[in-house]
Amino acid sequence: LSSNAGVLDAGAAGTTFRFLTALLAMQPGSRILTGSPRMKQRPIGILVESLRQLGANIEYLEKDGFPPLRINAPKNPGAVHRLSIPADTSSQYISALLMIAPNLPEGLTLELEGTVVSRPYIEMTLQLMARFGVRHEWQGKTIRIAHQAYQPKDFVVEADWPAASYYYAMAAFSEECSLTLNGLFKKSLQGDAVLPEMMEQFGVKTVFGDKSIRLLKSGGELKPYFEWDFLPCPDLAQTLAVVCAGLGMHGLFTGLETLRIKETDRISALQHELAKVQVFLANLPGRFSKKPRKDFFVVEGKAVVEGCPVFETYEDHRMAMAFAPLAMFGEIKIENPQVVEKSYPAFCDDLRKLGFSVQEAE
Repeated sequence: LSSNAGVLDAGAAGTTFRFLTALLAMQPGSRILTGSPRMKQRPIGILVESLRQLGANIEYLEKDGFPPLRINAPKNPGAVHRLSIPADTSSQYISALLMIAPNLPEGLTLELEGTVVSRPYIEMTLQLMARFGVRHEWQGKTIRIAHQAYQPKDFVVEADWPAASYYYAMAAFSEECSLTLNGLFKKSLQGDAVLPEMMEQFGVKTVFGDKSIRLLKSGGELKPYFEWDFLPCPDLAQTLAVVCAGLGMHGLFTGLETLRIKETDRISALQHELAKVQVFLANLPGRFSKKPRKDFFVVEGKAVVEGCPVFETYEDHRMAMAFAPLAMFGEIKIENPQVVEKSYPAFCDDLRKLGFSVQEAE
């Protein structure tokens, strides 16, 4: 944020790229915002068009609708104060616009069109903004934020629930478990804090402390299947697919719409990598779906970890960490494990602390 460099590289970090696009769009000067090869394949057009309506001066440097971008000083900041934006693609576009709204001359009224995906992430954005003094109104599909100032305050950053999911997977695969994870709160703003409820179905109990949780293996009989709508918590889907695979539990997943535009096409990546351990993720034909206009995916099979399967990561930190717990069933290899540095640089070190043998392959 304090850099004066003319070129800013967000790497593979989609959240960083989208939030910086909105922030820089209302700043003086000219910057180029770029990213990894995969980032250049991830759409940004919906956000850019919305920002242009607000007066931003943004140019595509390669393919229209995709990074990299040249972001110039705005021509007329706050040219409009009411926008409509599709809400069925990425909540990050919406959060990016909401965070700059208080600084616009007349604030911003945002109309959300279509199904609102990942609503808890939008709610988390607004609740965090409220902690820093920004008020909002949300009625139906309309969010209104007036022109106002952020108020600086001390803030404790909670640990990441999706990062905790990999340890929940290990607990689910273990015969016995008593593992403490620090920095997670029972009253969490994260939509992914639904994880303890999910994992109860896999025999993992969560005991909440003041600023920590303890994972215990309940030892109860498991259900024959697991069903969940991941629309509010898509970052947990990869881990839960692997958990179902490791335990041989039939999984029925919905709400995976946004997974195709993440760090990789996570649905395709899961299908390819699960197949390496004889587990299959398939899209259920529409005629078999219980609810209209919903895509259902089925996880079938029990993971057979033999011959040291090699899992690709597709420049996706969550692919690397979601598949790592399968090492509890046999030796595995993770290609390009450095992708974990995006969100959890100490992941391999923490695995070693738990007794895993983690070595750099030749």
